[in-house]
Amino acid sequence: MKPLRIGLAGLGTVGVGVIRLLQKNAETITARAGRPIEVVAVTARSRDKDRGVDLSGMRWHDNAVSVAQDPEIDVIVELIGGSEGPARDMVETALTRGVPVVTANKALVALHGSELTRLSAENAAPLFFEAAVAGGIPAIKLVREGLAADRLDSVGGILNGTCNYILTEMRTTGRDFGDVLTEAQAKGYAEAEPSTDVDGWDTAHKLAILTGIAFQPIVFDTLPVHGIRDVTASDLTFANELGYRIKLLGMARATGDNGIEAWVRPCLVPAKAAIAAVEGVFNAVTTQGPFSGPITISGRGAGEGPTASAVVADLIDLARGANLPVWGVKDAPAPVPCTSLGELKSAFYIRLDVEDRSGVMADLTSVLRDHDVSVHFVSQHDAAAGRAHLALVTHQAPEKAISAAITALSALPVVNGAPLVLKIEDSLQ
Repeated sequence: MKPLRIGLAGLGTVGVGVIRLLQKNAETITARAGRPIEVVAVTARSRDKDRGVDLSGMRWHDNAVSVAQDPEIDVIVELIGGSEGPARDMVETALTRGVPVVTANKALVALHGSELTRLSAENAAPLFFEAAVAGGIPAIKLVREGLAADRLDSVGGILNGTCNYILTEMRTTGRDFGDVLTEAQAKGYAEAEPSTDVDGWDTAHKLAILTGIAFQPIVFDTLPVHGIRDVTASDLTFANELGYRIKLLGMARATGDNGIEAWVRPCLVPAKAAIAAVEGVFNAVTTQGPFSGPITISGRGAGEGPTASAVVADLIDLARGANLPVWGVKDAPAPVPCTSLGELKSAFYIRLDVEDRSGVMADLTSVLRDHDVSVHFVSQHDAAAGRAHLALVTHQAPEKAISAAITALSALPVVNGAPLVLKIEDSLQ
């Protein structure tokens, strides 16, 4: 039985995990794939580093493109990361040669999906990327295969474990963002340079991929992205009192004019919603369709085991002869811009740091009234001497009205610093 021969680039946590999984579960994987799957060629930054797995029977290449050009491999696995440089060069070289590709690189697929789709189609070279979204959760398979018969209304969820861990710890311990981020870095849950995670870009890459499959590819630069740096322990306390949890969400929805509403931002979700119970480093993907109804799946979104499992699942599919279009349709449409959020109606949470004296509420409500924003609920916590934290929950209002009101509120002498505005996602049940 001829094995499926793999050329692998990147021997970090996930790359080593793939080799370890293929070796440890070889008998099971062979039975499910119908043939053995073996890594026969590798490359990484250092040839001599001890990685805890036996590489002696594998050919060593000096660079990733050389692996993609190896005539003795059937599939390349790209685990280098990054949207440019060696990762992109390797994947494009392989697809151009008609060699199937498995990657965990969400930035590469999100930013260069159109070009990769073209190369994949022109050269009959499948591109699989289950591990690029939500680690071990079969998010791509759910949307591209399991729900292929339904025209989804929405897709998204909690797509970054680092942010979910930070928000969970802030809520349960009362500590602020900076303190919990430092702890997350010490535990290995956050990178030394954490901006990709905490500023929402990792979530954005994953959401762009899910959106491309569920609806159609989007122009990535039109996707509004906001991270969690401005969320405080006080906000999580307010949310708790209101019956909500704060989660960094990436969501995409089909709009009535055949457009796509998509965004990444921290939101209040009802505490009773399934996604609100997803805590710590776990991720969750949620979909809604007229036939399939609401579906939420969760699990570990990163790490050696879950991500390696997703990579090997793609390899098993390829060994079985799977050849799915990148976006799930034969002729993928061109990327479209996300629709403007200005007319999007929602309830919003607004947190203000204000002077604690009479007349302040009258000043605030006057501004909100002038912008047609109606207040549903107000809560106050004492802050420093002479100041207070106010949490306002609005009735449904267009986002552009909220934005204009916040600009006016920020200009009031009684308001200290920038207000925080969070969307309330009551649609997630």
